[in-house]
Amino acid sequence: MTAPPAPTYDGIDARPLEAPPVDALLLVSFGGPEAPEDVIPFMENVTRGRGIPKARLEEVSRHYLEIFGGVSPINAQARALKAALVAELAAHGPDLPVYWGNRNWHPFLTQAVQAMADDGRRHALAVVTSAFPSYSGCRQYREDWWRARAEVGTGAPLISKLRHYWAEEGFLGPVARGVAAVDPAPDARLVFTAHSIPLSMAESSGPPEVSGAYVEALRAAASGVVERLGGTHAWDLVFQSRSGPPQVPWLEPDVGDHLVALHAQGVREAVMVPIGFTSDHVEVLYDLDLQAQEQIAGLDGFTAKRSATVGTDPEFVAMLRGLVVERLAGEELPSHGALATHDRCPVGCCAPPARRPAAGR
Repeated sequence: MTAPPAPTYDGIDARPLEAPPVDALLLVSFGGPEAPEDVIPFMENVTRGRGIPKARLEEVSRHYLEIFGGVSPINAQARALKAALVAELAAHGPDLPVYWGNRNWHPFLTQAVQAMADDGRRHALAVVTSAFPSYSGCRQYREDWWRARAEVGTGAPLISKLRHYWAEEGFLGPVARGVAAVDPAPDARLVFTAHSIPLSMAESSGPPEVSGAYVEALRAAASGVVERLGGTHAWDLVFQSRSGPPQVPWLEPDVGDHLVALHAQGVREAVMVPIGFTSDHVEVLYDLDLQAQEQIAGLDGFTAKRSATVGTDPEFVAMLRGLVVERLAGEELPSHGALATHDRCPVGCCAPPARRPAAGR
């Protein structure tokens, strides 16, 4: 069945004035294949309508099949995060059941929404495993669950997204501890990495009056991590995992190219910090642990370590619970700095450029 188009999102969770009481938590993730036969259907889901070159699709499929045996770790990581959230809520409240749905593979969001409807749930708060503002990292997920609600129809619960958490201590603290755990030298260069996206999408991220929120938030978060490490390390923001057609400009520099450039500048130790990701899934394991390391192999006297993502760090999980408590109390706070308005997602926030209204609308 062809899913109906997502309704135009009104910018504030599409919540009616009298929203039903919150009675569930929904963990929303990207999803990944869990068997070799899943890989091609999964990749078709991921790339549908995006104009990804066939050669790139085949290349990435081989990564899953030849290196990871057709199994992405992301679903296991989502299960672990769900279990951690269940335990955190059981220990400290509130008493909410936790559901889980993916964008691209089982359990799909439609399955999760149907399960909530079957259980009589009327209003779920959504935790998305993407910390930063962009169309693909925020608004597209909202559109995904609007489609899922439309497919389920009568009885589908309202879904409200919790605010971004990239500026929270429960995110930045675990990232900083992950860097410290690899014991960087005092003069090591910190290389923060995030998923590359098309320049047009990067520029249209955030509300119309704060364009470029994706890169701005990444830079603010990286600066916060460096501050927690004492503020002495030089650092850069770079990108990885580009997947679009070559004629479309994407965010640069690429992490591997940047490491080579650092060596040429005399740097001898770098630490790759995957701040744009919340778990060590395929894009982290392949692009950083394999591809980037292959690119710098043979560079005289140069080493590049890699720090861990936040995963199920107890402080990270406790922070997510805190956002739930905050929302239930009606005391939702803004993120820090110039991006404060982004937490309420005004009309046009993170829309693809073709759909982005002019500033002030």
